[in-house]
Amino acid sequence: MRGAKGFPIRRSLKSQPLPDSATTTSETIHLHPTASLAERVLLPGDPGRALALAQLLLVEPKMFNHNRGLWGYTGEATDGLPLTIQATGMGGPSAAIVLEELIALGARRAIRVGTCGALAPTLALGDLVVAREAISADGTSRALGAGDRVAADAALTDALARSAPSARVGAVVSVDLFYEREGSRADAYADAIAIEMEAAALFAIGAAADLAVACVLAVTDTFADGGERTRIDEHALRAAGERLGKVALAALGPMPRAA
Repeated sequence: MRGAKGFPIRRSLKSQPLPDSATTTSETIHLHPTASLAERVLLPGDPGRALALAQLLLVEPKMFNHNRGLWGYTGEATDGLPLTIQATGMGGPSAAIVLEELIALGARRAIRVGTCGALAPTLALGDLVVAREAISADGTSRALGAGDRVAADAALTDALARSAPSARVGAVVSVDLFYEREGSRADAYADAIAIEMEAAALFAIGAAADLAVACVLAVTDTFADGGERTRIDEHALRAAGERLGKVALAALGPMPRAA
């Protein structure tokens, strides 16, 4: 069954085991695995953050994917359990492709570890945000059938909130444009505490595939009343990325046993 422009829609993807020596499968076009996928996955947008988290969280990381610059790594995490860290790239369309193919390979639980701009005035640079739901102001989640809002997995979100007690928990808004026109859709952001680009698409795919997906973000941009942006510095950004990884790994925990 095919969707627009002849691309196979999600139902055509089938989960299959991947041997350690595998390089690619007919089921995954964009990810070319070179090592086994763990059932637990962290999803940073930035390939550089994927590498940094692999160095921080994996004992002996192996390259999982380097095709299309979407760096991914897999191995035993510091908690002694398998973990894959796979970059999604920027925006809902790229993130959706990556998560669809990870599901086809056998992923069962995923957390986006990304960045966001603060909308709540009390948020500061480096603060962590746990997304309980995403307002669908993007095209990808809408194309996937999402309504005005799409919820994260409740249990995994609660686990994130417990592992990051100082994080702000609430709704975020997912958009397509990093550089938006001032005030272009401000009404859509009314109760959102932060703005980002991938969560709604990932939540929509997770809900359709019965996959637990959650999201924790670090604030990298704040905005003055006039719209002036203040950007986090590189040292603080690296530190925030490390906090994201540690919080997300703690929240993932061991995979639940099948009933």
